Amino acid sequence: MKVDVILGLQWGDEGKGKIVDALAPQYDIIARFQGGPNAGHTIIFNDRKFVLHTVPSGIFRSNILNIIGNGVVIDPFIFFDEIDTIRDAGFDPVSNLVISRSAHLIMPTHRLLDAVNEAAMGEKKIGSTLKGIGPTYTDKYKRVGLRVGEILHAGFRSEYQSRKDAHMHLIAKSGVDYKNITLDGRSFDDYEQEWLKAADKLKQFRIAATEIEVNKAIAAGKRVLAEGAQGTLLDVDFGSYPFVTSSNTMTGGVCTGLGVAPGHIGKVFGIFKAYCTRVGNGPFPTELFDDMGEMIRKNGNEFGATTGRPRRTGWLDLPALRYSVMLNGVTDLIMTKADVLTGIETIKVCDSYKCEGVTYDMPDIPAGFEPEIITRNLKGWSADLAKTADPSHFPEELASYISFVENAAGVHLSHISTGPGRDQIIKL
Repeated sequence: MKVDVILGLQWGDEGKGKIVDALAPQYDIIARFQGGPNAGHTIIFNDRKFVLHTVPSGIFRSNILNIIGNGVVIDPFIFFDEIDTIRDAGFDPVSNLVISRSAHLIMPTHRLLDAVNEAAMGEKKIGSTLKGIGPTYTDKYKRVGLRVGEILHAGFRSEYQSRKDAHMHLIAKSGVDYKNITLDGRSFDDYEQEWLKAADKLKQFRIAATEIEVNKAIAAGKRVLAEGAQGTLLDVDFGSYPFVTSSNTMTGGVCTGLGVAPGHIGKVFGIFKAYCTRVGNGPFPTELFDDMGEMIRKNGNEFGATTGRPRRTGWLDLPALRYSVMLNGVTDLIMTKADVLTGIETIKVCDSYKCEGVTYDMPDIPAGFEPEIITRNLKGWSADLAKTADPSHFPEELASYISFVENAAGVHLSHISTGPGRDQIIKL
């Protein structure tokens, strides 16, 4: 059996949580393979809204095993905020959640380092979520990180203190006044005490060599869905560097983030919005700065699920979409938030870039140049998509939009989301 993959094709916030939750009944295992609490996967059902940051989006299906893979970084304090919310809704995550012993822990000093680093960069700051993601991955690759499995060892507190001391030395050398920095509204000392309690509570979950469990499940014919966080255009290698996240957000990240051989990868579901958004700094060729951009932000409720920051909005960028499809080997496209564009008379789409008189259908313009975007005007639709359950009843303009995107990307659309609810997804 193959491992199917679901990931974002833009700058994150494409609606991955809802899609994973909707497809989950087809699978035995849902596994997160990278990222951490900088993710915000939103699921709405039973008139409740849940935002998952670390826990896989199949957690509300009790018959499905959820795995936090070795490629994920975990803040125990934030993790238990999620767990408490899940329990309050009547679910028991201990029964269907396993954590990799090799996943790295985000320490309180990682978060402090994150804030100090951003402050030191001034106007050149990345726009970090300040969750400690970058410093944690930095320690991982410096081979000085603290892993989940170490909380089971008698010497855990000593290991923690050793790493904390090293971080505080770096922070003191930065020259940034860090003493008034708060973490989720708490002083550092208060946050640290809560963090240590939460780290100890992780022992109530099964901590295992999940790479072995995943491969045994594949061999036994179990169906596995790998869930990605952020988006392809934030990939640390292929995104808009340096305005990127600190992990590999693409299909290749499944292999290293779960311990799965490339030959085991099956379908790759690539999710994209019918338009584009971005949080934080970095290039955004199709960004809108007018009333249209504000209307899309308002209609789409485009505010960060993790940070609450207003998202930048713009038209769909086909060169970037083609690039993401190529890098990930996408087999199935899923378009979300088509309903947000309802009522717009003329929808623009960036079909290509132009730079120095040359036209590009992918983002391979010469370094240091700002591209001119070449747009196509498509007729919008006015029908209420929330009332449409059958694709044969789609307004003609939406059908034309779908066909145009499929032809431009070279991949068929398998699903379209027409609203925020769990059941508002239509298979094409």
